[in-house]
Amino acid sequence: MPVHADIAAAAPTGPAPTDLATTGPTVSVIVPVHNTRRYLDRSLGSVFAQTMDQRRIEVIAVDDGSTDDSAQWLAEQARSHPNLTVLRRPASGGAGRPRNIGLDRATGDYVFFLDSDDRLGAAALCRLTQMAERHGSDIVYGRIVGADGRAAPIDLRTTSAGVSVFDSPVYWSLAAYKLFRRSFLEQHRLRFVEGRLLAEDLPFGITALLRAEVVSVVADYDCYYLHGRDDNSNASRQDMDWCDYLDYIGTVLAGVAAEVPPGEDRDKLMVRHFHGEILMPFAAPYLARDTAGRQAMAAAARPLVERYLTDRVLAALPPRLRLRAHCLRTGLDDELTAVVRADTETAPAPAHIDADGRVYAGYPYFRDPRRTIPDACYDLTDRLVLSQRLTRLHWVAGVLHLSGTATLPELGGDTVEILLHRDGTEHRVRAHCTDGTWHATLDPATAADGGPLPDGTWDLKIAATAHGTGPTAAHAVRREAWLIPQHDPALRPRAVDRGPIGPARATLFRSPPHGRLQLELGPDGGRTGGTPPRPL
Repeated sequence: MPVHADIAAAAPTGPAPTDLATTGPTVSVIVPVHNTRRYLDRSLGSVFAQTMDQRRIEVIAVDDGSTDDSAQWLAEQARSHPNLTVLRRPASGGAGRPRNIGLDRATGDYVFFLDSDDRLGAAALCRLTQMAERHGSDIVYGRIVGADGRAAPIDLRTTSAGVSVFDSPVYWSLAAYKLFRRSFLEQHRLRFVEGRLLAEDLPFGITALLRAEVVSVVADYDCYYLHGRDDNSNASRQDMDWCDYLDYIGTVLAGVAAEVPPGEDRDKLMVRHFHGEILMPFAAPYLARDTAGRQAMAAAARPLVERYLTDRVLAALPPRLRLRAHCLRTGLDDELTAVVRADTETAPAPAHIDADGRVYAGYPYFRDPRRTIPDACYDLTDRLVLSQRLTRLHWVAGVLHLSGTATLPELGGDTVEILLHRDGTEHRVRAHCTDGTWHATLDPATAADGGPLPDGTWDLKIAATAHGTGPTAAHAVRREAWLIPQHDPALRPRAVDRGPIGPARATLFRSPPHGRLQLELGPDGGRTGGTPPRPL
């Protein structure tokens, strides 16, 4: 059976358990299937290619009334994979019912929900169950990777035995694709909403996260590959009755409010829901409606905004959503349409920079005396973060060459500099910019403002400055960020010339724990004491 290239070579590792017949499966993988035959080799193939012994994996595929060849393919695979159970039911209109059917049949200690168009990393189930067994986890998140034009909902960067729902990114991914302790699901009688194409997993995911005692994260391995479909048929991309959808979201959020009292913690959760379910329809689906349809959508969303949009939630939203929420709350339907159109059909105008350094997004009606939209709805000053990547670094005849991208969202970046920091001293090296990319040369003989760079460990940062346009052209905004290599190039320590103060041995490091780039100059280019950094 053909499988994806990166799992084709996977094979079970380690000694085979001897008591599998009596202990039962470690994990049940539940796969709802509906007309996804073209993706099943990739999806189910990734389960059959796990490094975990297949006798420890129970696979339950529930065909939800497919009319393509999915049912035949599943039946054929069941003949060659004894750990695969295939169930067939009439179409139910969403993934909720087949997941529930699979959950009722599951016998594993843990349950993992895999969508039939996605796939697992080869060691995903091994890594996730090991984390759960080691720390008593009720839920384990694995690192999610977007593929085929579909983005991951969150970027999990830190592996952790236990995280807080309120102070980590896990609540931003409420979809089913994660590992659950099955006894935990049964204890709380958790099941999916049935008959809904979109957001059927929200109540399940929310309740599970809020009631779990231990939520763990495996971030150092790509566990789940979230694929887009080439025919744009993912459930999240389907058109629907958005007024009915918003009414449904109202019932979901009422459940959140029942679990979490008003205050800072609830607001943190509501920020995620305003980003997602409440304001998500106010884009292309909203513009596709006529005037009456748009007004109906706004009327369906308004009660949610009135109930859950606190000042703290509003301030935490980016300007594009802050403006939508303000227009919904105040009944500015025409202004709402103009804001949605500005970043859906075209693009916002250039940002406005005040003399005091405040930056305002270039959406319609900014400081329009005929409207009453406050400046705070447009303010993006505190959200303006330098977006940058260090894409290449290499030595040429004792000179370090660095290249990358750097921009200030909404503004661009007129000038870019490399900054060298050590013990309160800063030196700047100007970069050359072309079409959003930059290139800088760092010569240890001249990097200290034209003079040689002294011995020591130098932290490398990048700074970008953007200027306003039109009346605000004289005003500028500057932001800095640490240089963090995207890859680990094989750069060895080398001798460099520093003119009058003599040669030095130069070594590049990625300092733990965040991998920030450092340059050390000295007689031997090595460190004394402490935890050794990672040399490049």
